Amino acid sequence: MKSMRPPQVVIRAILCTIAFLLAGVVAIAQAPAAPGRFVGTVTAISGDILTVKSDNGEVRQVQVPSTAVVKRVEPGQKDLTSAETIQLTDLTTGDRVLVRIDPNVTGDVPQAAQIVTIKAADVAKRQQEEREEWARSSVGGLVKSVDPAGGVLVLTSGAGPTLKIVQVHVSKSTVLKRYAPASVRYDLAQPAPIDAIQPGDQLRARGTKNADGTEIDAAEIVSGSFRNISGTIASLDAAGSSFTMKDLLTKKSVTIHITPEAQMHALPEMMARMIAARLKGTAAGAGTPGNGAPTAPSGAPNGGQARNWSGGNGQGGQWAGNGNGASRGGDMQALLNRTPVIHFSDLKKGDAVMLVATSGTSEVTAITLLTGVEPLLEAPEASRNLLSNWSMGSGGAEAEAQ
Repeated sequence: MKSMRPPQVVIRAILCTIAFLLAGVVAIAQAPAAPGRFVGTVTAISGDILTVKSDNGEVRQVQVPSTAVVKRVEPGQKDLTSAETIQLTDLTTGDRVLVRIDPNVTGDVPQAAQIVTIKAADVAKRQQEEREEWARSSVGGLVKSVDPAGGVLVLTSGAGPTLKIVQVHVSKSTVLKRYAPASVRYDLAQPAPIDAIQPGDQLRARGTKNADGTEIDAAEIVSGSFRNISGTIASLDAAGSSFTMKDLLTKKSVTIHITPEAQMHALPEMMARMIAARLKGTAAGAGTPGNGAPTAPSGAPNGGQARNWSGGNGQGGQWAGNGNGASRGGDMQALLNRTPVIHFSDLKKGDAVMLVATSGTSEVTAITLLTGVEPLLEAPEASRNLLSNWSMGSGGAEAEAQ
C-alpha cells in the first residue's frame, strides 16, 4: 500500500494530514471547494502572477497586488494568530498555498486578497519527522476482531513463526481515518468511526506501545479494506500501465492498474524458497539470506503518503540474524524491503505475481506487488498475511533497516 503508503500502505504508506484553519474555517483538507478560494501548489511565479495547480488538477493563475496579504504558517498551525507576514518574493515553486480571491476586482486574471502558505521545505521537514515518529511508535497488521464498545481492536502482525497478536486500545481522543474506496492516498482518507473497521481490514496504529509491542494506546489509526490477488499475468497494456490476470482464488479475470505510487519488488528465487519454508514453519525456513541479501534500495516508495498540507507514513521493522544464517525471530516485512525494486516495464506475460490492491471486482489498483512468488503460493494463507502486513509497513521498515 502505498502503504497503504502504509497501508502504502499501504501503507502506501503513511500518515497525517496537516490542516489549518482560516479565521475559524474548517480544515482545508476536508472543506468543500468555495468559489472565492482554492488550495494548491505553486508551479510558477512571473512578476506578480502566481501559477497554481489546484488540488482538483486545475491550473490557475492569480495576480498578487501589493495590497494582498501573504501569510506563512508552520505545518500543524491551526490559525493565523502566530502567522508570519511575508512578501510575494518569498514564495517559491512547490510551496502549498491557500488563495482567497478578491471579489471586488474583475478582469481576465483574478486578484488575490490573501494568500496563506506552507513552505515546501517546512512540509518536507514535517514529513520526515512524521515518518520517524511512525517508525518509532506504530504497529500494523490485519484486523482479527473489533470491539467498538470496549474500544479494542485485535490485530495479527507478521506471519508464520513470527505471527504476533496485538491489542490496539482506542480512546475518545484517538484519530480514526479510513481510506476512500479505490484509493491508496492518505490525504483522501476520511474520518470514520471504529465500527467502520471490519475483520480482515489492514490497519496501522501510532501511539504508546508496551515493551514487547503486543499492546498500544493509539493516538492515530488508519485502516482500509483491500484485496489480495495471486496469479499469472495473462496480458500487458503498456500504454495504460495495466495488466490482466486470473485470480487463483475467484478464478475470475481482473485488470490490475499500476500507478507511480505502487510498490513493486522482485523476489530472488532462493529468497522466495526460504520465505516459503519459513512461513510453513519448517527447519529450512530458519535461515536468513545472510551476507548475500540484497541491500535496501534508496528512495523506496512510501505507499499512501499524504499529499495534502503535509504528511508521511513509515513503519519500523528489522530482519534479525546472527551472521551465520540462523534467524532469531526476524521481521520478514523488512526483508521484503531489501528485495530489488522493479517497474511496470519489468513485468512479462506469464510472470507469477502476488499483490495487495484496492477493493474491486473486475478492476483494481495495485498497492504492493511481488514477482518471483511461485514458492510462496504453496503457503497461500501465510503468504496473504505476509504481503498484507508488508503493504502497510514497507516505507518505514526500510528506513529502519538501513
